[in-house]
Amino acid sequence: MKKLFIIFIALVLMIAITACGDTEQPSEDSSLPPDSNHTEEMEDVKSMKMSVKIGDKSFTATLEDNTATRELIKMMEEAPISINMDDYSGFEKVGSLGRSLTTDNKQITTQAGDIVLYSGNQIVMFYGSNAWSYTKIGKIDDLSGWEDALGNGSVTAVFTLVE
Repeated sequence: MKKLFIIFIALVLMIAITACGDTEQPSEDSSLPPDSNHTEEMEDVKSMKMSVKIGDKSFTATLEDNTATRELIKMMEEAPISINMDDYSGFEKVGSLGRSLTTDNKQITTQAGDIVLYSGNQIVMFYGSNAWSYTKIGKIDDLSGWEDALGNGSVTAVFTLVE
């Protein structure tokens, strides 16, 4: 009887081990080279900068790599983007972009200098901090004078690509 029980346990273990085998099939042929156009485009966005001009002060921002940013870049290639921005809650300036961009919202805690897309068509520039679901567009590289430039009340920000 003991021998029969050991054989039964051995069979159960063999079935269990066989069932745990790797059955995942690769979704793509890994021997194919990556799409060079897509790779170059991603590298270009990672190194792209934009200028943010508020009054007589100019700031440079490093752009994020996402669909919204690529759409914004295309808009800036056509013409500078000028947005009237109003103060909101004492930590951000918000203004309508005038059209919607593709969102990739993630819950983030913003910091001073962050530039995000809210609700698909609102550009938000932070001089304080907030936790919400946004699509990040970029970050001001040097915050010297940033809060003073944003000041109190409304401002006009002009966004252009840095060549």
